[in-house]
Amino acid sequence: MLAYLTALSKYFILILMVFYTIEALTVVFFNRKSNAVFIRQEIYLFFIQFFAYATICLKSGKIDYLFFYAILQLVIFSVIVLYQTIYPGIDKGLLNNLTLLLSLGFIILTRLDFSKAVKQLIIASVSLTLSFFVPTLIRHLSLLRRLKWLYVSLGLACLSVVLILGQVTNGSKIFYTVAGITIQPSEFVKVIFVFAVAALLYHKKRFSTYVVSAVIAALHVLILVASRDLGSALIFFVTYMAMLFVASKNYLYLAMGMLAGSGAAYAAGKLFTHVQVRVQAFLDPFSVIDKEGFQITQSLFAVACGGFWGTGLMKGVPEDIPYVESDFIFSAIAEEMGVIVAVCMLLVCVFCFLTFMKTAMVIRDSYYRLVAVGFGVMYIFQVFLTVGGGIKFIPLTGVTLPLVSYGGSSVLVSIVIFAIVQGIILRAKDEADNEAEDEEEDLYEDEEE
Repeated sequence: MLAYLTALSKYFILILMVFYTIEALTVVFFNRKSNAVFIRQEIYLFFIQFFAYATICLKSGKIDYLFFYAILQLVIFSVIVLYQTIYPGIDKGLLNNLTLLLSLGFIILTRLDFSKAVKQLIIASVSLTLSFFVPTLIRHLSLLRRLKWLYVSLGLACLSVVLILGQVTNGSKIFYTVAGITIQPSEFVKVIFVFAVAALLYHKKRFSTYVVSAVIAALHVLILVASRDLGSALIFFVTYMAMLFVASKNYLYLAMGMLAGSGAAYAAGKLFTHVQVRVQAFLDPFSVIDKEGFQITQSLFAVACGGFWGTGLMKGVPEDIPYVESDFIFSAIAEEMGVIVAVCMLLVCVFCFLTFMKTAMVIRDSYYRLVAVGFGVMYIFQVFLTVGGGIKFIPLTGVTLPLVSYGGSSVLVSIVIFAIVQGIILRAKDEADNEAEDEEEDLYEDEEE
């Protein structure tokens, strides 16, 4: 009986994920934003967690997982209720997508390494608590757009510190330890960088402004390249190019940037040994399966082994992939929960990106329009790099899947980014309300006359 229940659970999870994704699609493309839609999404979310953790508990026989599940449910429920209570005007679909992606990450992390899942839950809980204050700051503080040189100085300083004092991991200086806590400064600088570029570009549409912004962006990228954090450098570069194009609407700048980026990528391939290794692993991983190609081949085996339906939680061997909990979390989900579930998760990521971009289109404030575009491009491009590297679509870059992969700095910053966008959504609603009030006043004055 137990075997039947655990075998059926993967199909229940798959069906629930498909239903959730369909609901999310109707929210984004057909603007169906009734409370009934969001309540159904939340029901699907809680049942996905129920079936997943029921399987893990029954398969492992460990009561610790049950306690973890209860705490996780409490955290997710509290976040949904509190956000909707404190901020009635937020995008509930985006909030539900955030909690779904976090939940999928916790499910697979619990299965892979319970201690890391516990650490992730603690960090996520603290991050979610801090994020409650972010929409209010974004909604009411106009000071943020005036701090461009503070953003620039702080961002360059953080990256320079890790370049000089950071610990070397797999040939790259990415992490820095403070008081026993390991952080990844480039994750935090992502937020600062977007605010800095938006502050530089939103007001004065002059060539000199674009030159200054390009120099500052180049300094960020060059420091990351010197640290050999090439994945982050690529994310910063693409984000800047998207923001520059939206601000200038100049295709020549875009073409020049892409040309410079291509040249830099070619140079990196010639200068950095670990880039050459990753390119070799990408081109023919099976020829170096015992060395450079081991990670990617194991990832491909995992995805193929899972098929459409998945092997079922606790029935695969995703732990055979090195750094599976960070760089290859997508492959682990595809193996045990199925390719259909993994694709649904990717669609939810795309829906988050589309919500970011729709927000940028709606808001009239040019500063926050650039901020929304920057975070949207940054988010979806990081998803592309992580998943594309894991399935051999592009060379591996070693970046995390936002909200899903293990990594305290990554999950904290991702949650803050979503909270910032919620704040921009509230600002857009305030703009619309003020405009409606002005129209009513004008109409009233015309009637009196």
